[in-house]
Amino acid sequence: MTLPTWVDPLYDAAEMRAVDRWAVESGIPSLDLMELAGTGLARAAERLASGSALPIRIVVGKGNNGGDGFVAARLLREAGWPVEVLSPIDLGTTGGDARANLERLPGEPPASLSDGALEASACVVDCLLGTGFSGAVREPLSSAIAAINRCTAPVLSCDVPSGVDASSGRIEGPAVRAVATATFHGPKIGLAVSPGKNHAGEVSVLDIGVPRDAPQPALAGAISRRSLDRVPSRAREGTKFASGQLAIAGGSRGMTGAVALAAMSAARAGAGYVQVAVPASLEPILEGKLLEPMTRGLPDAEGAFTVDGVDPFLDFSSRAAAVVLGPGLGRSGDAFAFATEVAWRIDVPLLIDADALNAHAGHAEQLARRSAATILTPHAGEAARLLGCDSEHVAANRIAAARELAELAQAIVVLKGDDTIVCGPVGPLAISPGGSPALASAGTGDVLSGVIGAWLARGVDPFEAAAAGVLGHVLAGREAAVRLGADHVVASDVIDALPAALAR
Repeated sequence: MTLPTWVDPLYDAAEMRAVDRWAVESGIPSLDLMELAGTGLARAAERLASGSALPIRIVVGKGNNGGDGFVAARLLREAGWPVEVLSPIDLGTTGGDARANLERLPGEPPASLSDGALEASACVVDCLLGTGFSGAVREPLSSAIAAINRCTAPVLSCDVPSGVDASSGRIEGPAVRAVATATFHGPKIGLAVSPGKNHAGEVSVLDIGVPRDAPQPALAGAISRRSLDRVPSRAREGTKFASGQLAIAGGSRGMTGAVALAAMSAARAGAGYVQVAVPASLEPILEGKLLEPMTRGLPDAEGAFTVDGVDPFLDFSSRAAAVVLGPGLGRSGDAFAFATEVAWRIDVPLLIDADALNAHAGHAEQLARRSAATILTPHAGEAARLLGCDSEHVAANRIAAARELAELAQAIVVLKGDDTIVCGPVGPLAISPGGSPALASAGTGDVLSGVIGAWLARGVDPFEAAAAGVLGHVLAGREAAVRLGADHVVASDVIDALPAALAR
């Protein structure tokens, strides 16, 4: 497996072990690696504690993560900081490089972590568990994590917050909630994916002297602006059809806004010709909302699609290079029947969103029989219905859930969130860099569907279109937030911000 060039690599635990092993075999002493890690950790702690006369308290375990803490404690003491080293366990069995740095620690030796020991701290440094940890934290470390989380001082985690799985972001028990995480050599998957991402705070990547030709990750990467280079610009001699013809089916009584947002975002993202099909009774409403896209009313029942509309839609969309199905579709039985039959019969790349996803709940595996590419864009609740589990399970196991759904439907899955995950049945994961709370507003998912649909229609590879669409959507959310403030952004503002966000 090779990562695309348009992602920034993210490491899992095994890949980081391989890097450490390679560095040592290349002649870099492991003690030197720990010294540089501890140095970076000490500087990060100084920044958090700046201006305080209270002690810095470092909570250590007996592994290499604790060794990094011993180095940081030594350097902070040498710089004149009051530092207390505390541990919930007996450090007598500490070995290797961690033992060497424990023995080099000047001043007071590590003390037992007792109730109230973290009160009145300038900052607390979490050095209990590192990237090699997975599973559920057991006592006495679980109580130590609880104590860290109760303290009022800012918390800095070493490499990864204790209790977080560095390879997946999973949390099976208590986990440290840090305001900052200093991670070494490269960012970790578990710091980019929820729930681990939500515990990491501000992540800084510290250089520990590993050469650039070290082994590179192959499993996952953060989507970068380079992904937008996969989207072609309009040719000077092109036509509206050559710029991408997209058909969208959606809408129901009370939800014409969703399909209108998808259509307008597709047009803003560069689709040359956008066609929109809605239940016939709603077409006059849509005509009043849209200027550029073409509309068609299909047979309906009380403002919802029926199966009688399938053949007319297939005829209407016969020249489209891609189809978006689902925005505002509604949950009537007739609408669900329309959505499932369209999905099975359309033979061009298809993006399925919103209630068209719910139409396939319980039988997502039937999408695997499609001959053309399929993109599914669920949030956690929709993914759970497709997988037959609850949304809490999806939220706790986002990478595993996204991959399971991709395998089940033989589709590209875009599992939405601040850490949106894009994956296929096999191959690498592309993860959104996030950072756009402006997108936590009704209708922004429809905007995303329109952007991805536009780029599918322009012939972009489905995986690349999905990932680039996710990044473009995030950038537009950030741009809209700059203009209006994140709390005041609505979905149409994100559409308006697309041109500036996508400017090259």
